[in-house]
Amino acid sequence: MGDIIVSEFMSLDGVVQAPGGPDEDRSGGFEHGGWVFQFERGEDDEFKLNEVLESDALLLGRTTYDIFAAYWPNVDSDDPMAAKLNSMPKYVASRSLKDVEWNNSTLIEGNVPDEISALKREVAGDILVYGSAQLVHTLMEHDLVDEYRLMTFPIVLGSGKRLFGETSDTTTLQLVDTKTVGSGIVILTYQPAGTDVEE
Repeated sequence: MGDIIVSEFMSLDGVVQAPGGPDEDRSGGFEHGGWVFQFERGEDDEFKLNEVLESDALLLGRTTYDIFAAYWPNVDSDDPMAAKLNSMPKYVASRSLKDVEWNNSTLIEGNVPDEISALKREVAGDILVYGSAQLVHTLMEHDLVDEYRLMTFPIVLGSGKRLFGETSDTTTLQLVDTKTVGSGIVILTYQPAGTDVEE
């Protein structure tokens, strides 16, 4: 049984939109693309590399898939992160995509919660989700997220797509790990309340 791990760059006010650069999602008039680059990230690269190397599959929404598929296949294969991302199984949830060309990618276009529940039964290890805010909201609505890894930056953006949007339900999480990297960046790891935490 696989675990779905949602890993996000996030501002203090919960924004996860366009952390990495000008080619990322700027919908809704969002003007703060590339905001993570304002900060010295320290051990962030090592954390992200280990996270990918320890995962068995990647699950993405349409927008994040398009960004990754345009970038990572062009990175030198000597880069261990590129080598792993390019070779590992990738699953893309989209109603608009007709085909996925990035190596070892599979399109999920039916009932997304049902398809991902089935995927969790098929994959033995971690299924890593980067970005993909709309997909993550769907996963949360259907209690499919097993862990959140939130790299929280000391910045308030004031607008943009937020990881935790308005909902009629209350969700309680338990903090299972913290780590500080770079200039005031805190990596917070949460699991749904009631989940057994390994000592």
